[in-house]
Amino acid sequence: LLRQKTRKTSSLFSGFRVLGLYSNHVPHALRYHLKHRESYVVTAVGRSFHTFNVNRLGIVAVSNSLPDEITCLAADRMLVFAATGRLISAFARNKEVVMHYNGHEQEVRLLLPLGDQLISADSGGDVIVWDVQSGEVYLRLHFDPSTFDVLAMMHPSTYLNKVLLGSSQGALQLWNIKTSKLLFTFAGWSAGVTVLQQSPAVDVVGVGTATGRIIIHNIRLDETLMSFTQDWGPITSLSFRTDGPPIVASGSPQGHIAFWDLERHQLVTQHRHAHRTSIAGATFLQGEPILVTNGADNAIKVWIFDQEGGGARLLRIRQGHSAPPTTIHHHGNDGKNILSAGQDGTLQSFSTVHERFNKNLGHGSVNKKKEKKKKKGLTYEELRLPAITAFSSSVTRQSDWDGIVACHRDRLATTTWNYQRCTMGAHHLQPPGSRRGAIATAVDITSCGNFVVIGSSCGRVDVYNLQSGLHRGCYGDDEKAHNGVVRGIATDTLNQLTLTTGSDWLLKFWRFKSKKLEEEMKLNAAPASMKLHRESGMLALALDDFTLVVVDIETRRVVRKFAGHHGNINDMTFSPDGRWLVTVAMDCTIRVWDLPSGSLVDCFLVATAPVSVSLSPTGDFLATTHVDSLGLYLWTNKSLCGPVGLRPLPADYQPVVETLPGVTVEETEQEVNSEEEEEEDVYQSAEQLGAELVTLSLLPESRWKSLLHLDEIKKRNKPVAAPAAPAAAPFFLPTVPGLTPRFATQTQTEHETQSKVLNWGVLSQRSEFICTLESALTTGSFDQPLRLLKDCGPAALSVELNSLAPEGGGARELLLVFIQMIDSMLASGRDFDLAHAYLALFLKLHLRSLSQDATAMEALNHLLSRLEKGWAELQASFDQSLCLLSYAKSALL
Repeated sequence: LLRQKTRKTSSLFSGFRVLGLYSNHVPHALRYHLKHRESYVVTAVGRSFHTFNVNRLGIVAVSNSLPDEITCLAADRMLVFAATGRLISAFARNKEVVMHYNGHEQEVRLLLPLGDQLISADSGGDVIVWDVQSGEVYLRLHFDPSTFDVLAMMHPSTYLNKVLLGSSQGALQLWNIKTSKLLFTFAGWSAGVTVLQQSPAVDVVGVGTATGRIIIHNIRLDETLMSFTQDWGPITSLSFRTDGPPIVASGSPQGHIAFWDLERHQLVTQHRHAHRTSIAGATFLQGEPILVTNGADNAIKVWIFDQEGGGARLLRIRQGHSAPPTTIHHHGNDGKNILSAGQDGTLQSFSTVHERFNKNLGHGSVNKKKEKKKKKGLTYEELRLPAITAFSSSVTRQSDWDGIVACHRDRLATTTWNYQRCTMGAHHLQPPGSRRGAIATAVDITSCGNFVVIGSSCGRVDVYNLQSGLHRGCYGDDEKAHNGVVRGIATDTLNQLTLTTGSDWLLKFWRFKSKKLEEEMKLNAAPASMKLHRESGMLALALDDFTLVVVDIETRRVVRKFAGHHGNINDMTFSPDGRWLVTVAMDCTIRVWDLPSGSLVDCFLVATAPVSVSLSPTGDFLATTHVDSLGLYLWTNKSLCGPVGLRPLPADYQPVVETLPGVTVEETEQEVNSEEEEEEDVYQSAEQLGAELVTLSLLPESRWKSLLHLDEIKKRNKPVAAPAAPAAAPFFLPTVPGLTPRFATQTQTEHETQSKVLNWGVLSQRSEFICTLESALTTGSFDQPLRLLKDCGPAALSVELNSLAPEGGGARELLLVFIQMIDSMLASGRDFDLAHAYLALFLKLHLRSLSQDATAMEALNHLLSRLEKGWAELQASFDQSLCLLSYAKSALL
């Protein structure tokens, strides 16, 4: 038995990039570029970090991936430092790792760059001072975590070689890292220190505690100047304004930000729900009224203080889903925008072109009128709608009315959304007289964009008008289309048919306008989902037994059945031409089924199970979302970039694991023994497909088309001689000796009278081409001289052919050998265009001398007969093809 070779990668898709990842729980780092005069914010995203410019929040660089998740970040003027577990890495140019620092025995959680040194602290109590350039340990301090657990670290301004450490027990210690001495211990405030921050005033630092207190302390006098208390739990971040107003900002685990006035000792303003999760980092730009914040809700926000009363407003934002997305669909026909609904309840649009085209349609609310009253006592959670479970979009009439309809978890009423205004619409579509406890489960907008069909868990299928939001009827007797939950709904292109399927194992065909049942089909298992390709009329159904069924809605028969998944099929999508069906399942596989051949043509594994998939209408990108992942992963379609050989995969095919886009593996993990690798068979085209065929060369046309026009080209390219400068007159004019003074006339020197024309015998050396041409006469193979001619340009080729004649240093026999070489090229049918071009130039140069040689004329007559025979065969083939083409264009088929 032949063993099936295992593919190393997917045949159709390769990882491209990830969308919608901006930040996590790691505090950001700020950098200022002196040359660009611009600030940059660095945020951690999994195993890599992203660099954004603060002015536009445009992404500048994405770093190379590290072997583990990044736990903390720090940056100085030249480098970015990232800690992953026990390893610290230094990045140059925001991308490349230039140094590793190994020495910690526990996870590193604090980093502090200080001049040419880097200070790091881990959870085991070790504080290490590194030399940044050499990577060597300069100083190592050890603290007992039970008595002094380091949680915060800062360098007091103007304190040379000093570092201030804060502990979870509440005490502070000031150390000299050069002499390794403890200078002073601060008793603390009976609460764990979470944040240490330098204020604009020398000797004054801000201390954030786990109880919510903010202490402004003078470390030189060991005196507390003032303190504030926030009611939202521990202080997660502190930052002081440096542009004038004495304001300090504090972050909280609830996502609120408070702003305190240091002169009046009071709260100035607050921003509730600035982030959906805890504030990971908040930093004021140096000398600017701008605050940069990030959080675990996958958002970066820039706030500007230009409001009356010292308030701030949101200036720029980059955010993705704060909870994993569950459903994605491409919106529009250009394939540049992807609609995504997440577990956080938001509906967002991500652009594959640039992040500035991203849109956030927001979070649905129960009632827009009540939303305006939320400041009057209603809580934020009471107004929010639950997460979207399914949605459908259409661009046909989106400029006239809402073009998106969404179903929400545990709700019967569906909501409409407007893509152009980026808001939730005015309609809440709910069937009249609905049963209590029923929820909406499936939705589909018609191709015309005027109607939406919604299915519910009680078996109802209702039709609504999108413009007015009015109910336009329902399907089935007793207002019930299925005896169970409706699992899928689809409408055809011309609004003639409505297709529904439910948990009662039935697929039903309804008339869209009359709402009468035309036919129903019994399935082998309960369907889980349904997808229709409107252009081809192919309907795909994913069943609960992990199989797939494809139904032709014209003939209403099952045309394909696929089996191979070993888990619930989460989602599926068709290719634009309807040839491929891409499915994703809980078995962590992404499979591509070829409908014409009815076989599996591609399959690969991913690290986490995919939950949704969408192939762009142009077929260039495949988008997937995965369990516990906040991003949208893009895969490029290899078939658009070059030929892809697709072969049916066997039933026992073992797929390989593909790395998710945006994540690269270390080179050491990619090393594979070359002797054990099994490569796929790559088809190599033969030089000559058949002896009766004519094969052209692969050389550019300029190599052989310009051979007959070399004289014109040389004349056109002949440089014009620069005007010669007149000879300088001598200072003293020479005179002829004698009684009569006369000026001496200039005579030609011996060097000027010597002829500059060289004798041809000096250059009569045989070229490599002539030598190989002579040897080819004995071997009978002209491959080597032909290869040398192919490497020559038009001018060099003319020189080689000129040197064949006796007056050029050659011989009469070389002319005959060259004719034999052309004859062999025509006989083999290879390099047909070169043979004619070389022969035309050869006759142009040597026809006069060849006409006086009887042997050469006999060889040329033989060559003429071969040329006429070859062209006669080609002319017959051309005539036959032209006749067939003319018939196909004019005949009435």
